[in-house]
Order: sequence, then structure tokens, then C-alpha cells
Amino acid sequence: MYNVVVIGGGIVGLASALKIKESNPKLRVAVVEKEKDLAMHQTGHNSGVIHSGLYYKPGSLKAKNCVDGYNKLIQFCEEEEIKFELCGKIVVATREEQLPTLNMLYDRGQHNGLTGLKKLVRDELKEYEPYANGVQGIFVPQTGIIDYKEVAYKYAEKIRHFGGDIFPDNKVLDITENKGFIQVTTKHQTLTTRLVVNCTGLFSDQIAKLTGVPVNYRIIPFRGEYYKIKEQKEHLVKNLIYPVPDPNFPFLGVHFTRMIGGGIEAGPNAVLAYKREGYTKSDISLKDLAGSLGWKGFRKVAGKYWKTGLGEFYRSYSKSAFTKALQELLPDIQKNDLEPGGSGVRAQACDKDGGLIDDFLILESEKVINVGNAPSPAATSSLAIGEHVANLALKRFSN
Repeated sequence: MYNVVVIGGGIVGLASALKIKESNPKLRVAVVEKEKDLAMHQTGHNSGVIHSGLYYKPGSLKAKNCVDGYNKLIQFCEEEEIKFELCGKIVVATREEQLPTLNMLYDRGQHNGLTGLKKLVRDELKEYEPYANGVQGIFVPQTGIIDYKEVAYKYAEKIRHFGGDIFPDNKVLDITENKGFIQVTTKHQTLTTRLVVNCTGLFSDQIAKLTGVPVNYRIIPFRGEYYKIKEQKEHLVKNLIYPVPDPNFPFLGVHFTRMIGGGIEAGPNAVLAYKREGYTKSDISLKDLAGSLGWKGFRKVAGKYWKTGLGEFYRSYSKSAFTKALQELLPDIQKNDLEPGGSGVRAQACDKDGGLIDDFLILESEKVINVGNAPSPAATSSLAIGEHVANLALKRFSN
């Protein structure tokens, strides 16, 4: 018998379990994960950036949790001796028409409590990134780099230290209610609990349906593909170079990232994945693809932004087109300087009206907390999200 069963062994699920155990060590808490290891999907397939809170609308859950989570993450890594580096980044406007959005980002950063932001003119950009191209930019000193898998493993270590259970290789098959308790049936066992916390990322809508909560969104998987810059050209990038993002989309555009373990990544793009965990172009699930294409909200998004989507699709299949997009930020980069890198799949919630939900989304019922949408900066924000989830959970056990 458990008080709380957390479904999903990524960084948000582990942070939620950890914060529940820290807040009330007497509660029996278990984490179930379908893979044989933890942090196998979004946590282990991102660019490893510690986000500052620059992009997010003031007052949104993203803004609040990113800034709070940033501080908690830095403190946690210092205490647990996890390697990270606050190297800063520049956001670069390459065209005059991007300047209003760049200025909006600067204002948002200030509203969200970022200090030390610096507006840069063309010559000042070169001081930070000598090979970058742009008319103006912003230097963001808080941005850093880290390995989020290492963070997630440390969360798991501490959960076990506090007496929590973690069950990998336990895919959830069914969730039912029996005599006031929830029964979570996995491929290997059935766990009885008073509360379920759903942190399943790419499958959060499907698990939410199993819990009986009304689900008015669908998770649409977007694959992000990366190239690596060959070692002899790594000098072109000192730290992190980002474009001004398209305000119509919850994606940040192709950028350059120095990795904590060495090397430079370029990307990602954002293309519809043919499978929820479709990390390559050949990963295809007809069921998942039909689920995306059959969702009214996604068809509305596709109809409105088909040109942008077609461009992303073309860049996915054309290295030359991908290189051209990178050259807008870094003119000296050439096609032959790039070699295939990794990829990730982002779980993007889409509502029925065609809105790509940009903020974190948490839905509750008496016995279930569903983290329905937790895209970037969820890894940076994980301890703040976990604390928020823990507070919601602990209300059920306050009597």
C-alpha cells in the first residue's frame, strides 16, 4: 500500500517524488517507469541547457517555476557536487524586423527578475561570439550547461535514501479505483495507492485518460534533430548562440550549444514525429501518426502554419537547408563542418482549438494529479514543479 504512486521516471516525475518524500518522509512513495532505466526520453535527449527564464510570459507557470527552479537547481547541484557551468548565452537578432521581439524578450527577462542582462550592438556581439552574425543581441549571464541525466539519477538516489521505491521496467497497463483506493497495474505488479501523480511526458494524455480525468488536449510529438560541429570547427562557437524565436511557436529555433561533456551541438529543428518516441525518420507508428493527424487542433495548427512546417520538414531531409538556417547566425559554418548528432522528441500539448499550449499544464481530481504539459524549461524547473506537485499532493494528507 502506497500513499503516492508517481508514474514516469523522467526528471519531473523524480523531482515530484523527491519533494513529496522530503516534505513528509512518513508517506510511502513509489515511482514506476516503463523503461529499464530512468530518464530515457525527454530528460536524456535534450541539449542540456540551464534556462534563465528569459522567454516566458511574466506571471505564467513557466516564468515562476523557471526562475524558482533555476535557483533550486543551482543550489542542489552545488550541494550534491554535480558538474555545471554558468557560461551565459547571447540571443541574436539577425534582421531589423526581429528587434521588437528581441526588446520584448529583454523586458520579459527584467520582469522575471533576471539581473545583468545586457543589450548588445553589432560590435559588442563580437566580443562574446566573434563569429556570430547579427544587428543586435542580448547577453544572458544566468544561462548554463549541465547533464540532466546525472541530475535525475541523483534525484533517484535521494528518493531511495528517504525510503521511496523506484520500479523500472514497469509499464502501466491499467488504472482502476477499488474501495476508495487507486490500483495501478503494471506489466509486473499491481500497486495500491491513495494518490496517482502522472508525469509521463509523451504519454501524459493517454495515462490521464486511464485515470478518468477529462482530457481536452492531445500530446503531439515533435522531433528535434541535431548536428555536431566537427572538432576542427568548434572554435566558431564559444558558448551558446540563440536566434530570436518566432513568437507564434513554443520552440526556440536552431541554435548552437556547447555541451558540458564537450563538443558543440547545432539544432534542433522541430518536425512532426511519426511516433511518440520516434527519434529517427524511420520510426513510424501508424497508430501514433493517426492520433496526431486525426486531432482537430493539430489540423488547425497545420493549416495555419503549413509554410513554417514545410520549411522544418525540408530542413529535416536536407542538410544543405539545415546548414543555411545555421548560417544566418554563424555565416562561417559550412555543410562539411557538420556531422549527424542526436535527436529528441518534445511532448507538445495541443488543444482542440489549435493552440499549442505554451505553459505548464497541471490537471487535478481527488485522487490524481496529471502533469499534462511540461516542455522546456521543465528540466531546469524540475525542483520547482516537483515542489508545486508535492504541495498539491500533501493537501490530501494534511488531516
